[in-house]
Amino acid sequence: MTAVGSDARYSLDGPAGGPGRATGPGLRFRRLGVAGIAAAAALAWLPFVGKQLSPDEGGFLLVASQWSPGTSLYGDYWVDRPPLLIALFGLVDRLGGSVALRPIGIGFVVVSVVVAGALGALASRPTAAWGALVPAAVAAIFLSTPLFGTTEVDGELLAVPFVLGGVAALLRSCLADSRRSVFAWAMAAGALAAGAALIKQNVVDVFVFAAVVTVQLARSRPGRSAAGRLVAFGTGALVATAVAVAAATARGTRPGALWDAVIMFRFDAAAVIRASANDATAARFHSLLLAFLFSGAPLVVAACAVRLRATVASVDPPARPVPDLRWPAAAVAAWEVAAVAMGGSYWLHYLIGVVPGLVLLVVAAGQRPRSRSSAGLLGATVYAAIAAVAVVGWAAIHPPDNDADAQVVAYLRAHAAAGDSVVVGFGHPNIVADAGLTSPYSELWSLPVRVRDNQLAELTGVLEGPARPTWVVVSGDTLATWGVQPDTAQAQLEQRYRQVAALGGYLIYHAQP
Repeated sequence: MTAVGSDARYSLDGPAGGPGRATGPGLRFRRLGVAGIAAAAALAWLPFVGKQLSPDEGGFLLVASQWSPGTSLYGDYWVDRPPLLIALFGLVDRLGGSVALRPIGIGFVVVSVVVAGALGALASRPTAAWGALVPAAVAAIFLSTPLFGTTEVDGELLAVPFVLGGVAALLRSCLADSRRSVFAWAMAAGALAAGAALIKQNVVDVFVFAAVVTVQLARSRPGRSAAGRLVAFGTGALVATAVAVAAATARGTRPGALWDAVIMFRFDAAAVIRASANDATAARFHSLLLAFLFSGAPLVVAACAVRLRATVASVDPPARPVPDLRWPAAAVAAWEVAAVAMGGSYWLHYLIGVVPGLVLLVVAAGQRPRSRSSAGLLGATVYAAIAAVAVVGWAAIHPPDNDADAQVVAYLRAHAAAGDSVVVGFGHPNIVADAGLTSPYSELWSLPVRVRDNQLAELTGVLEGPARPTWVVVSGDTLATWGVQPDTAQAQLEQRYRQVAALGGYLIYHAQP
């Protein structure tokens, strides 16, 4: 493995106690620069703080607000997401719910930008300020551009600081002076790696990074054991996972049901999407590709590819080796692209999942000596920043049209009585949450309906049961949608309910006495 230097440890402040350490004005410039970049990312989010909740945001808050032993996976609701995500939304709910959600999301963005800067400083030459500033800028740009769906707080966004923090902790383990520090940092990296996957199950970026770095270290340092570090990393991941599963079990979420929801459901969902998805899925895929292209991310990747052909820089005096991050960064980026492709539904916020890979590619590029290719990377970053600013401005002036959901919410708030409940067919759990109601139907999202209740047997039982909903909201003319056989449920709806309103493409039904 190629390395930076040969015998000194790097940190945010450069080699510990050694010559070449970034101190004085240089260190202050680096810190102020990263802080300014983080502040700019936070400002880019401000126009969207008061935006109506997205379906995921409203749904996760609704699920988290009632998570306790119940009739389904998370209380009385089912969702194919890991428990740490629901726990984080539970914390948001206790801190103010929808009012607190976006400010907390901004906090996660700021932390991600700061950690990206620290990671760049850790891996690059201590006197190269740009090694910290450019990764921080890349994180800020792609965590604030609406082209990556960043006007809402979703699992991908919340997982980013865990990924970047896990990578930074693993690097600190590689560069630590003592065995205790090696193992402590490796355990912390494993815990953060598990944390990211416990927020969004396909975010296993730190595990990919750890695997490639371990192979590099085993080949380049045959006299040192990579096994101990790997065991410590695995121990941290297992402990964090065990704690999360135990905490979820205490709240009524059984481990076997959690495995089915988080892992097995994804295979079933992929099969349903391949077999039944309509043209809307293909249209979202094309929109996602266009957003990725116009964001400037491909330019950043291309510029990094040019720089990564060079060997890493060396310092004087000789320093302890910092791992060459070229191949670990490439492996993480490749996994992230594959994860987006395997997502199936192709929502814009999937693209947030590639941000850690972009940051790592830029960090690896920063390990190379300054050359003409440096200007290319800076130019690509500037273009991405300009594109992000332009799209933020456009999105702030032309917010997405959510009038239909808002009309339905307003109607329900005006007409619902205390104790009423509602079923939305299908998806849009934000309507349930914003209306301040509950749902007796455990499936709040449309994809689980198509996979787990495609004959609508559960929904039919709900509509004819003693706890039937007071209100039913239908998107379109009937309950028919791709992958679903609605006949029995539709008959129950028409027999037991009366249509009372038609708003923005929705039909609203009220239960008959």
